[in-house]
Amino acid sequence: CSDEGPPASNTPTPIANAAPAVAKQAPKGPKSPTASVSIPQGSGFDFYVLALSWSPAHCASKGSSADPEQCNAPMPFRFIVHGLWPQYERGYPESCATGGYPSREQVRSVLDLTPSAGLLRYEWEKHGTCSGLPPADYFAVMRAASDKVIIPAQFSGDSRFALGPQAVESAFARANPGLSTRAMATVCYSGLLTEVRICLDKSLQFRDCPEIDRNSCRANSVTIVPAR
Repeated sequence: CSDEGPPASNTPTPIANAAPAVAKQAPKGPKSPTASVSIPQGSGFDFYVLALSWSPAHCASKGSSADPEQCNAPMPFRFIVHGLWPQYERGYPESCATGGYPSREQVRSVLDLTPSAGLLRYEWEKHGTCSGLPPADYFAVMRAASDKVIIPAQFSGDSRFALGPQAVESAFARANPGLSTRAMATVCYSGLLTEVRICLDKSLQFRDCPEIDRNSCRANSVTIVPAR
């Protein structure tokens, strides 16, 4: 898994063991505002990036070596949570000192978001430790962030199709009131959509993030491979 902050456009972003944000397919009526839920407040950074990986692209690229937890699941994953990353306005912290470590129960509690205990522990060590939160609260914020995002309806089908990166971002913006195309980035590799990264403040309200936005995929179009 390579989840460094925003890569240069078209830089490979492997999603090995990547995590399912089973972010909702959209929209089915008004969504309860995340602001109404008490969000544990992190510290020591400026905002979050919620990285949603398109699981079928990972599974297609890995073939027989793909993680069966992710790629052979009875219900195929679509967008999944790669990670929740504390960010500075420029750059990001990583692998911060902490006295806490997630228990098996805490990891298990978010396996519906991430079908890899190993990836969850890695994400905690590299990113969660820089959130200023204990593991339980960090995973609670990860869940709340994934709950915040509505997945555009066109990603719920089972057909291969292509969109321009800006069209992908516009679809997310239309599905999520308050989300601007300046608050996200698409990531692509070898012509495939691999990830959508969305910026949120510490209360999980959408916010613009120029550094992330500048690193969006520069391809004319990206292919969205089907879940099966």
